[in-house]
Amino acid sequence: MNVSHTSAGATGLRLRRLGIDTYQQSVVYLRADAPLVRSEGFEAQSRLEVRHLLQPQRRVTATLNVVHTALLAPDEIGVSEAAWRALGGAEGDAMVAEHAPPLVSFGAIQSKIFGRPLGRDAAGAVVADIAAGRYSDIELAAMISACSGNRLDEAETHALTVAMIAAGQRLHWEGPVVADKHCVGGLPGNRTTLLVVPMVAACGLTIPKTSSRAITSPAGTADAMETLAPVALDLPALRRVVDRTGGCIAWGGAMQLSPVDDMLIRVERPLGLDSDGLLVASILSKKAAAGSTHVLIDIPVGRTAKVRSMEAAGRLAQRLVNVGRQLGMTVSVEMTDGEQPVGRGVGPALEAADALAVLQSQPDAPGDLRRRALLLAGYLLELCGKAAPGSGLVMASNALSSGAAWRKFQEICEAQGGMRTPPRAPYTRALCAAHAGRVAAVDNHALACAAKLAGAPKAPAAGLVFHAPLGTVVAVGQPLLTLHAESPGELAYAMAYAEHQEHLVTIVEAP
Repeated sequence: MNVSHTSAGATGLRLRRLGIDTYQQSVVYLRADAPLVRSEGFEAQSRLEVRHLLQPQRRVTATLNVVHTALLAPDEIGVSEAAWRALGGAEGDAMVAEHAPPLVSFGAIQSKIFGRPLGRDAAGAVVADIAAGRYSDIELAAMISACSGNRLDEAETHALTVAMIAAGQRLHWEGPVVADKHCVGGLPGNRTTLLVVPMVAACGLTIPKTSSRAITSPAGTADAMETLAPVALDLPALRRVVDRTGGCIAWGGAMQLSPVDDMLIRVERPLGLDSDGLLVASILSKKAAAGSTHVLIDIPVGRTAKVRSMEAAGRLAQRLVNVGRQLGMTVSVEMTDGEQPVGRGVGPALEAADALAVLQSQPDAPGDLRRRALLLAGYLLELCGKAAPGSGLVMASNALSSGAAWRKFQEICEAQGGMRTPPRAPYTRALCAAHAGRVAAVDNHALACAAKLAGAPKAPAAGLVFHAPLGTVVAVGQPLLTLHAESPGELAYAMAYAEHQEHLVTIVEAP
């Protein structure tokens, strides 16, 4: 019997793809007057388990939205893009929809809210249910809230990290040392990964770098790299690239490495809740899943960065080191300047262009990006035992100045599918200084917002170029930044926002 031609019976519904993008959230849609809605007592926001009638292993837990128009027939079930991908079906397939089974693991979250520690078994059950898509966004928000602030101790952080590792795939590599680096974020630009990976790989270390796409920032490492080479590698392709070149810069989401972390981040970021425990679990679960043994973590510290004080950075660093040790990893943390953007470009293609300028030793390459990448690469070479203490910077500098890092980067790009030229935006406009003086402060968050309003990261060429680092003496009418957009409307929208941000770039009277 062909599933796609099965008519819906008393419990059968015909599958309908509605093309609605709900990101990672699985949503299904039923007519309010559908017989099944009445017979089962379904209502808006009910959690349903939907499965193929003839292939019940193809199923998804989803949130119901009720339709009061003729968008759907009474015997149709509409699905969002996330649910469509999970079901892997075809239009007209016969489906069964039922109330989702009770979410037993959520009891551990309720207990955590009232002060009970999250044990290893409970953490494993919670994470397994999240990975299976059984938690709604409301339940995810409750879980994040229960773990926010300082509500996760080190033991709970370790338990959550172990569970998140177990919920995804895990890579294994030959050799005792597998290098990795990570930045906790919060700074526009700062695309050091595109430089550190080829420098370290050119020095003979294995560094299979898996990176994320932007969620609330103007660009993630994967977004910037994608303007230069393909990043959506599956596991066999990633292994071929690393075996051939010693390194890669790939999108971790394509390989399902710690997939629960991506689900949590999607809900965590809009809530604006900080949690050292969740951040540590996020970082280290992905590093362990990638097979890393030696990890260097960059924590930028600044008034408008993600981490705003040295005290907070110290607490986070200690937990990263301790939990990493329990996982069998050697973790080292560097606290760096987070008061302003790194490099000039903010947005995928513009950040990629900065990295290329440094790799190619162009005279106008951003010096701050070059210095930061060299320091991080040097620290990582020393951490992995490739360079003697105190000599890592020299080794990294030689790899860059000799052209070895640039050759290695080209090699990695070719292995990942071929190197390409970053796109350029057709529309640009400068925001100029209204009065003369010295740049005394920069609002990283406002700069990132301006770049996003210009279209980044969805429009790869969009974003901004920053011209006024701290200490710059500017004259009236001198450009502070130049916005880049792929449409006139986005350019105007971003400019209107930037012009009304009083503290985007703070200029004081020059001494």
